[in-house]
Amino acid sequence: MTRATELYFDFLCPYAWRGVELAAVLKTEGEAFTLRHYSLVEGNHEGNAKELTWRVTDQSLDAPDGEGYMKYLKPGLRAFLASHAAARQGEAAHWAFTLALFRAHHERKEPLTDETIHAAAQEAGLDLNAFAQALADEATRRAELRAELDAAREVGVFGTPTFVLPTGEAAYYRFETLTREPAQARQWWDLYRTVLTSEAGIGTIKRAKNRPARRP
Repeated sequence: MTRATELYFDFLCPYAWRGVELAAVLKTEGEAFTLRHYSLVEGNHEGNAKELTWRVTDQSLDAPDGEGYMKYLKPGLRAFLASHAAARQGEAAHWAFTLALFRAHHERKEPLTDETIHAAAQEAGLDLNAFAQALADEATRRAELRAELDAAREVGVFGTPTFVLPTGEAAYYRFETLTREPAQARQWWDLYRTVLTSEAGIGTIKRAKNRPARRP
């Protein structure tokens, strides 16, 4: 059995959306990916600067809205729990829901509300009764999310999307361009893997902030 590349994502992140779209295209071509969750709110929380003391899974969905980046806490947590609920219906259902929710939020600019999540579940063809029952078991969904966030921390994930190859190499890939075209997706993915597995040992590629437009 072919081992899958793990794809860590956060519904809040537009780069993660583009990464999931690319992976979805490649899945139709036979590439294996497994969806994994990573919380940018938890990862960037000031209370976790030295050690992990603040957990997103301990936070209430009924708490007042926060300020700054904390305003993303409840929308992000709500989406994560729904994603785990969708995953109870199998891998295909999980992918369909993930894509539907990403597109609703980043393509159609809809907020990550309960209404948007319900519509995404319907669009993905989920059994809505089973989905609601899985969501109602919030303690289990939070435990599942917490385990994934622990796994992400072990890998050293800090941004989304992060791909962990079956051979162990892992890196954050900031997609600035969306593609749903198979040949282009394959070209970009092959380039990513080539850089990541190269004996050159490339650790960081970061473009200059004021880079000029590409010359003809």
